[in-house]
Amino acid sequence: MIVAEVVGRVLAEAGVRTVFGVVGSGNFHVTNALVGQGVRFVAARHEGGAATMADAYARMTGDVTVLSVHQGPGLTNAITGIAEAAKSRTPLVVLTGEATDARSNFHIDQDAAARSVGAVPLRITDPAEAARNTLEAFRIARDDRRTVVLNLPLDIQSEPGPSPVPGTGREEGEEGVRTGWLGGAAESGAGREGGEEGVRAGWLGGAAESGAGREPREGDAAVREGVPVASADEVEGLRRMLGVAERPVFVAGRGARHARRELEELAERTGALLATSAVAKGLFRGSPWDLDVSGGFATPLAAELIQGADLVVGWGCALNMWTTRHGSLIGPGAEVAQVDLDRTVFGKHVPADLGVVGDVAEVARAVAAEAAERSGYRSPDLARRIQEEGRWRAVPYRDESGDGRIDPRTLTIGLDDLLPAERIVATDSGNFMGYPAMFLDVPDEQGFCFTQAFQAVGLGLATAIGAAVARPDRLPVAALGDGGAFMGIAELETVVRLGLPMVVVVYDDEAYGAEVHHFGPHGHPLETVRFPPADLASIARGYGFEAVTVTRRDDLEGVATWLAGPRDRPLLVHAKVTADRPSWWLEEAFKGH
Repeated sequence: MIVAEVVGRVLAEAGVRTVFGVVGSGNFHVTNALVGQGVRFVAARHEGGAATMADAYARMTGDVTVLSVHQGPGLTNAITGIAEAAKSRTPLVVLTGEATDARSNFHIDQDAAARSVGAVPLRITDPAEAARNTLEAFRIARDDRRTVVLNLPLDIQSEPGPSPVPGTGREEGEEGVRTGWLGGAAESGAGREGGEEGVRAGWLGGAAESGAGREPREGDAAVREGVPVASADEVEGLRRMLGVAERPVFVAGRGARHARRELEELAERTGALLATSAVAKGLFRGSPWDLDVSGGFATPLAAELIQGADLVVGWGCALNMWTTRHGSLIGPGAEVAQVDLDRTVFGKHVPADLGVVGDVAEVARAVAAEAAERSGYRSPDLARRIQEEGRWRAVPYRDESGDGRIDPRTLTIGLDDLLPAERIVATDSGNFMGYPAMFLDVPDEQGFCFTQAFQAVGLGLATAIGAAVARPDRLPVAALGDGGAFMGIAELETVVRLGLPMVVVVYDDEAYGAEVHHFGPHGHPLETVRFPPADLASIARGYGFEAVTVTRRDDLEGVATWLAGPRDRPLLVHAKVTADRPSWWLEEAFKGH
């Protein structure tokens, strides 16, 4: 067994279920090794797309996921997607070939490339240590929630690798794995077990429990080993703050997506209102106290109520400039508390009066155990206001459709009415993005995949593909601007090849709209950010899509027809949208530039 095969087998036995990538000579053997061990391989048309698919899949499943790319240009093609994953603390292992000979055309400093975007670079340099190095990469991704780039030098890949201790390899009839890669330290049943989503891996040092590699979920026996337990003083400090707050608001982020029940129970006792960052949108859907997203996307009512809070508690949420509108949503005199596994986030973006280190669900449960019951911010009148004004589609507007273009609000409200409730929405970046993000409702926190930590245009379609592979039970909806659609257009073929019943909506203003609205009012020339019309519907049909062009609300009948049919081909909606004014959140966004 060569080193490349050892790497593939070890990752498979650690519980990796899916690998995304583009295969070249440098990652051919390791990818085939993964496939040979039963790992699903999803081929993309570009490494950038593959990286974002893997990122989105990991976000939606919580599983450590693998990206496989060629050395040199394969890695650099993927680097934007890797940067997004690294900034988002996605548990991802990137397998990349590596040309270590400086005379090779493929040679670059791959460690430096990985480190420059926040990923953790590792390398296999000794065939005898291949299994151990691979497990280290998996362990860092899983336990530290980091994106790891595991360099596989071409000469090392083809060397004979270590073999498992005799008698401890995969045995006839076992669904689990007895693995002796590390000298016989494994326990019976280590590796992937029948029916388990997680991994019980004794050969990973004995620390892994069922469910490792994903966020804790309801029903888990315990949060995995290694998560810090909040100190009694910090818990009591937060309890005291909630005990005197008259208008508390909870803002839940990525680190709270597993803790809806605990946060709602604590909010019920303390009278807190509930909001989320953009990446946790949908977490409190169905609660009468759900304000939806805090920050630039917030409704006027949500902004008013968050700004009126006397205590804002960030749960697994950095409270960054996007979530707080550059701090303007933290009202004068309001106190701020943060609960997070990472102490370094406390006060990083807004001053924090208290930081509690610990798992969000565990801390919320501990605080609630002895919290006094208070009405807090809640009242019957406020519940009525939230019901009547708590969504953007409830905010009155003047429909500006006309002259062959549809108002993006009218378009998105129409789509929201038509599309099934069980959906998963992924948006690209650009002037348009607030409309699908806030006018398309989602059923829960698993209904929205938001790859915007790096603010890169062109990731939206790949995000939707990765999310769709993770959640085949839901209708995937990709919302793109025309700029991002053309950047990622090769992956339309991937949608068709995978048989995904996806709806791709392109908000086409024939421009990079953010730049138009940012620079246009100051009299700058805009020819460099405007483009001639393109028939995106015809292009999509060439890839194998069904397609409709929408310039007025009645044109959405084509979407209804597709939904009523067999959905055996994906649908692209080419929406020619009005472009006279910027979206409501754009001015706030540019304050961060």
